[in-house]
Amino acid sequence: MTEAAPEQKAKDTVTLTVDGEAVSCPPGIPLIEAIRMMERDVSAFCYHPGLKIVAVCRQCLVRIEGSPKLVPACQAVVKEGMVVHTLDEDSMDARRQMLEFTLVNHPIDCPICDKAGECTLQSLYFDNNNKPSRVDVPKVKKKKAVDLGPHIVLDQERCILCTRCIRVCDEVAEEHQLEMANRGDHEELDVAPGAKLDNPYSLNTVDVCPVGALTAKDFRFTLRAWELMTTPSVCQGCSTGCNIEVHHRDERSWRIVPRHNPSVNGHWMCDEGRFTYHGLREKRLAGPLVSSMPSSWENATKKASQLLGGILNDSRQQLGVVLSTKHTNEDNYALAKLAKELWQLENIYVSGTPSVPDRADGKLRMADVNPNTKGVTEIIGNGGKDLSELSADLEQGKLRGLLILGHELPTTDGAAAALSNLEALIVVTDKEDGVAKQAQVTLPAAAWAEVDGTVTNHDGLVQRMYQAYQPMGQSIPAWEAVCRLALASDAALSFDDSKSVFNEMKTKVEAFNNSEWGKPVLPIQLRFANSRG
Repeated sequence: MTEAAPEQKAKDTVTLTVDGEAVSCPPGIPLIEAIRMMERDVSAFCYHPGLKIVAVCRQCLVRIEGSPKLVPACQAVVKEGMVVHTLDEDSMDARRQMLEFTLVNHPIDCPICDKAGECTLQSLYFDNNNKPSRVDVPKVKKKKAVDLGPHIVLDQERCILCTRCIRVCDEVAEEHQLEMANRGDHEELDVAPGAKLDNPYSLNTVDVCPVGALTAKDFRFTLRAWELMTTPSVCQGCSTGCNIEVHHRDERSWRIVPRHNPSVNGHWMCDEGRFTYHGLREKRLAGPLVSSMPSSWENATKKASQLLGGILNDSRQQLGVVLSTKHTNEDNYALAKLAKELWQLENIYVSGTPSVPDRADGKLRMADVNPNTKGVTEIIGNGGKDLSELSADLEQGKLRGLLILGHELPTTDGAAAALSNLEALIVVTDKEDGVAKQAQVTLPAAAWAEVDGTVTNHDGLVQRMYQAYQPMGQSIPAWEAVCRLALASDAALSFDDSKSVFNEMKTKVEAFNNSEWGKPVLPIQLRFANSRG
């Protein structure tokens, strides 16, 4: 076996020479990818690793020995022994000329363009040309601020006709909603006849646009790219768990964009997931409440422990705990440990938003709109009860108290009415909404972008979320709120940080045995992150 390994390796790779340096890469990949493996960059506009290759921009021209003319590096496929020149005079001059040709009719909108600071055309101009235009005739004028659909505005003058957006609609959304009209220097991007850009993946066209032609209404004229920080996280919109970047500034999220992960979401995410950042500030609970009045953490946890303690000392069968598929594994594990091991409760329920069957599309959108259903199921094992059982227990008067994680508790009308009659209703949540309005004690939890933690997607993949900024007001991670409540109740539950919760969960819950916490990741300024385009 040891003798066959080099032969197997040789079959799995090809070796070529780029500018005098040898590089080994998988066979069949585009030449441009092999060049990028060498940490070199050949400029390109139309090429995108997640889309079909069309080679329409001609910005990646290189010389391949044996070829009679320059070749687009995106369209050329690597071959054994291939010799490539990217820095020779012919290749460099051709790319400069193509860049100048692209700029002939491009408007000088940089001071007002949302793409400024993360624009491929802008970057290449300063890197490769940086010269004034030689064209002394008026530029071709096209439409500006064209409303394409509910989320996107088009500036036809800025469009460089790369067709990335068309391919996103055709290949990712599988809906032909954009196409090119007219020819020559009057060619322009527009919606297809009888269509509008309203597919569930439309905002991916903004991500792939190398210039500021397509802009998102949600972020348009909001902030400059260089003012934003970026932190990796996981989308909370559904059980797919798309990898994302949270773009934030001043302790606030301003937009969400997809982060490449070939095993989960590739380069894409749905529009609905992008808007989940709005909930990070809406109806936020910034401090503890006792009987709907502001309180200190000490008084709130003391009052909660008194209410819960009366039931624990009398009849544990009449106290229930509700876990949340909207919260991290660490939050749910801490609460489940308090309920099962320390309080020895039998009534442990799992809450979440009901599934939306019409939402599932066989791509990235799932019917399960909860980000952590799988994780909570694995933590609780076979001992958890669903919401129908919770509704029945409430209606039948079997419960005197509930400790709830999260503000959402979709139950029957009868069960909702029974909540107001409970002796103890304690809620740990980030929002002053839903069931939190009825609680005797409400403890403020940090929102998902404000915590370190993990969630488990529908395939059972445990994924890490990183804290983007500090929690709002007096809110703290939900697992920490559970620990403070436990301390007030004289229960031995204490963790140092999110990682310590994860490490214990990893040893005690089989599904997490092979998971890793990962290295620390700090927010970085977006202009240094190379994250878009």
